Amino acid sequence: MVLIEVFDHPLPLGALVGVLLALAVLIGIRSVSARALLIALLLGGALLISPVALLLFDDMPQKTAVRPAPGRPDRSLVIHEGAAMIDPLWWVSVDEGSGLTARRWPVGFFNGDATDNELTSAEWDGPDRIRLATRGGEVFVVALDPETGRPGQQVRAG
Repeated sequence: MVLIEVFDHPLPLGALVGVLLALAVLIGIRSVSARALLIALLLGGALLISPVALLLFDDMPQKTAVRPAPGRPDRSLVIHEGAAMIDPLWWVSVDEGSGLTARRWPVGFFNGDATDNELTSAEWDGPDRIRLATRGGEVFVVALDPETGRPGQQVRAG
């Protein structure tokens, strides 16, 4: 889970890989004129690709809520929000443990392309149960394994 939080950033990591690859190629080229041409092409390409990359990756999911379980300080309900162009999306998961031994268990996915599928609430219904509700009135109660925190089912709306 820690690695996901650190490395799940495709835009900066992609830019870093591109820069390192360009440096490796530049080091390998001996001709000064070829280096100058390659640098000009790389800078021009970066200027063209940057706005497109920002448009594609600007709506990456953001963590919007972390709710600790009642009576379980090692367990929390996590909600991420994002978008698929204009449709809002929600991912609900349970984090169990802490540090490098933490686990993230997916619980549900909600696609708000139809307003009835929008996630309106995600609450604990006890230390081992989660209650999820949509705008359309659909309610999901997900039971978790008391020992591991793993959900008995994964729900989906939309």
